[in-house]
This record gives sequence, C-alpha cells and structure tokens, in this order.
Amino acid sequence: MEIAFLIVLQTKGFLRLDKMAKETILLLDKENHVQWTLKTILESEKYIVLPVDTIERALQNFREFEVSGFITEYQVDHSNTPEAIRELKKDFPELYVMMLTHENLDEMEYKKIIGAGIDDLFLKPVSSEKILIHLKKGLRHRKILLEKKRLQERLKQLKMNGNVREVALGEGLSHRKSFNLR
Repeated sequence: MEIAFLIVLQTKGFLRLDKMAKETILLLDKENHVQWTLKTILESEKYIVLPVDTIERALQNFREFEVSGFITEYQVDHSNTPEAIRELKKDFPELYVMMLTHENLDEMEYKKIIGAGIDDLFLKPVSSEKILIHLKKGLRHRKILLEKKRLQERLKQLKMNGNVREVALGEGLSHRKSFNLR
C-alpha cells in the first residue's frame, strides 16, 4: 500500500490537483537508536518510514505495504540477511536495498552480499548525507526499472494485438508516428 497525498494548487484562478506519491522505506536494524536516527533523517526528507527489528517483521511488511527502499543491518536475529534479501529480490527485483554494518567483511563475504542483490553497502558510521544521496539515486533507478517494465508490458500487449496503429511519442508532442509490428 503506497500512501499518496493530494495537494490543491491555485494557478491563475484555476484549481489544480497534484498527486504526490510518498515513497515507503523499510528500515531493519536491531538497535533502537539507529532506527530512531535513520527514521528522523528519512522523515525529514518526506519519506514514509517503517522501522522494524526482526527479519520476520520486515517480511510481513513487504506483504502489507508497497516498499520502495530497504535499509538493513548486516546481522539481525543471528540470521543471514543477505539470503533473505536474495529471496526478496525474486519477488521485488526493482527494490532498492542499502546495507549498513559495523562488521569488517572479507572479500568473499562482500561478494556474497553484493551478489544477493544489495545495491549499496556502507560501514557504520556513515553520514546522513551519503545515505540520502545513495537512497535518492537508488529510488530514481527503481522508478526507471518500473517504467521500463510497464512499457515492456504495454509493448507486449500491442504485439499480441498484432497491429499497432499509432503510438504517441510523448505527452505534449504534436506529432505522432505510425508503425506496424509484425
């Protein structure tokens, strides 16, 4: 469930409704002070933050909410967090995942983590600015992946219909191109 707000703007005497979709970030860390700090930083940037302290609760939130980004600790509940992320990425391949850790990781463990689908990995302490920069970059990439997926589905539907009459190249463009798919 993605939460959205409508904002009413008055422009030259006309009312206009704008939909501002807020992105939901799931935050998994066993340390309450880390959760509170990250939640405060992310909420100041207008993200919706779901803090949890167990992998089980994190997985439940993925079933209940539309999560755009996931920030997690390396070790939670003595569980293999990278393996849980590998499974999550099967269902949510466009999910942005950032991992934070105090652990010194050897080369093999680093490769295992990145291979599991973690997009960014940082050694604590990490600056809030760095977290926000990478989160915004990762969420932009996620939007591109979702749009690509949507366009591929649309193209697939058009191909299944066998004949495409006209396809607009973009909003606000005055010309259209016609082509047939075979």
